[in-house]
Amino acid sequence: MKQETVLITGCGGMLGQDVYKSFNENYEKVVASDIDLNEPWLEYLDVRNATECRLWVESLRPDIIVNLAAHTDLEYCEENKKDAWNTNALGAENLATLAKEYGALYIYISTAGVFDGKQESYVDDDLAVPINEYSRSKYHGEVFIQKHNTEYFIFRAGWMMGGEDKDKKFVKKILDQLLAGKTELFVVNDKLGTPTYTGDFAKGIIKVIESNKYGLYNQVCSGSGSRYDVAIKMIEYLGLTGKIKVTKVNSDHFKEEYFAPRPYSEILINQKLNDLGINFMRDWDVCLKEYCELLKVQLD
Repeated sequence: MKQETVLITGCGGMLGQDVYKSFNENYEKVVASDIDLNEPWLEYLDVRNATECRLWVESLRPDIIVNLAAHTDLEYCEENKKDAWNTNALGAENLATLAKEYGALYIYISTAGVFDGKQESYVDDDLAVPINEYSRSKYHGEVFIQKHNTEYFIFRAGWMMGGEDKDKKFVKKILDQLLAGKTELFVVNDKLGTPTYTGDFAKGIIKVIESNKYGLYNQVCSGSGSRYDVAIKMIEYLGLTGKIKVTKVNSDHFKEEYFAPRPYSEILINQKLNDLGINFMRDWDVCLKEYCELLKVQLD
């Protein structure tokens, strides 16, 4: 158990519970915060408020600041550009500035979406060309931190899955359709990515920061595929093969609901983690099977 103090922001989302658990298991004092106090262990902190952030850091004097706070819904970010920027970009700036001033290690979560998708896959140092408001705001955070901080870790995630009741992404949307009694699922097959399990991602953060090899890292599960591929495996692991039909569609099928620009490929390769021998991520297929075991109880 490390005798250090950790401040986690934005900890009420789908990644937060696993990150909170991983840090709690390894650090003496962990304070988790969010603007949505959906857990008894959460305290209120709005990363958009620079004064509020300063008061927290001055009082707590954390050794590590972990910033999970973000608007990740692409359509919300397109329609609410100012709020997305204030949270994702300026919030990152507020905490990065304080981390530098108070000598704290700063951990920031970014996204595979910073790339334009024109390549089949991307390594850590490939040129980022964000194509939507969400990824532009997250990429701003990356650039600011690399320019102003020296002790930092930036972790780029892929298609997140995990969080169970707090899951807001693809796996949860499929589960919701099943719970609603749908027997046919229409799933996009013309976009590629790398699913990333929250449990592995959180444990990976702990192990990588112990290396003290500061920098920016792709950190996704191994393997890749389309959302159709994920849906097929999900149906299999939930024991519903033959009971649920999964139909391929292209992105235009959902263009009114999901109108934000999305890259063709968000496949990341954990090249730097592999080169340094600190890649602890498992295959997405293995992680999805594990996650589906947790989700099965909701279908019983």
